[in-house]
Amino acid sequence: MTIRLARLRNRHRGQRCVLVANGPSLQRMDLRPLRDAWTIGLNKIHLGLAAFGFHPRYFVAINARVLQQSAEDIRALDSVKLLGRHALAAGLQEDALTHIVNTDIIDTRFSTDLTQGMHEGWTVTHAALQVAYHLGFAEVVIIGLDHRYEMQGAPNEARRMQGPDPNHFSPDYFGHGQTWDNPDLARSEESFRIARAAFEADGRRIIDATFGGACTVFERAHPREVLGP
Repeated sequence: MTIRLARLRNRHRGQRCVLVANGPSLQRMDLRPLRDAWTIGLNKIHLGLAAFGFHPRYFVAINARVLQQSAEDIRALDSVKLLGRHALAAGLQEDALTHIVNTDIIDTRFSTDLTQGMHEGWTVTHAALQVAYHLGFAEVVIIGLDHRYEMQGAPNEARRMQGPDPNHFSPDYFGHGQTWDNPDLARSEESFRIARAAFEADGRRIIDATFGGACTVFERAHPREVLGP
């Protein structure tokens, strides 16, 4: 496991990638230019790929519910997959494209070396930023990080969503009776600040180009400024 992860380290040293989160704002963007970009897709990105017109080169998922609900779709993705420890319980195993990363790590909130594990950080976006760092990307452009949710209950509480999902790019994402874990925005922002500090300490950048996003942690840019028209 660690040997294969070590081979990925700094594979993209000095390059740029686009990290595609899963907010509703993706529906307001033309994502076809991403066909020629290095991309990292998250969680249930497979639900939108036919409409989006691109395929992620890398894929990250750590949430136990996402992995259980989408195991077959994740297995079918033709992407290099980096999955958290819950993947094993979902029946996902390592193969030529699939890496299982230890997410039990507790001694650091941001891992710069995936062979030592990574922190889940209360959001898959934080895990994906650790993946991007390990791969060597010097600049990460984030889109789809809307950072606002309609929810009832406390952060991290499991809830069953009865109607369509208003919080992601697809109404079927967690909608229509599926269970999801309420987001913890405060802890997510703590993780984001730690990720930004780690990138900048090494002369790297994280740019949030989410269309209308509510996160204020990262350097902001309009999508056209970094992705083109």
